[in-house]
Amino acid sequence: MEHPAEILRSDHVELRRWCGQDLDILHRLITESRDHLLPWMPFAASHDRAQGEAFLARCQEEWVSGQAYHYAITTDGVAVGSISLMRRIGPGGLDIGYWLHHAWTGKGLATRAAAALVHAGRRMPGIDRIEIHHDEANPASGAVARRLGFTEVERVKLPEGPTAPSETGIDVIWRLETCPSPSA
Repeated sequence: MEHPAEILRSDHVELRRWCGQDLDILHRLITESRDHLLPWMPFAASHDRAQGEAFLARCQEEWVSGQAYHYAITTDGVAVGSISLMRRIGPGGLDIGYWLHHAWTGKGLATRAAAALVHAGRRMPGIDRIEIHHDEANPASGAVARRLGFTEVERVKLPEGPTAPSETGIDVIWRLETCPSPSA
């Protein structure tokens, strides 16, 4: 199984693989942005250092297994958020999830970071599509997908309903078809 690089670059953004020694950085990003993240990210409500340690351990496990690739988003050497490329939408597919520290939104960083993952995902064997999913009440996430050329393909009512306070429970699915790479 081919993994993406541990460091990816796109314009003024560098993505670097999350590692165990990043606990202080992760904790700061989440706690400083708790109010910003809480409407959309259920983990923000209960985040503490133990949860951060568990996330970073999961990052390592999922990287090794090829299930997901989690990165810190950095610009000019400063960590500003998190982005992941995940195998949770079935064979041939990857999906991208992301969030930014509140002080770094509206600067195009999420779009640049997602562009780096699209490029990396297209190079992975057997990938024929990349998706971005977000709640319909979160148009900022949809704007990232639109700017990168994704097409909205479906809106799905989630059986479990909303998982965060500002969500509607309707998932918007954006897709970018890729030319599948030969299987490894």
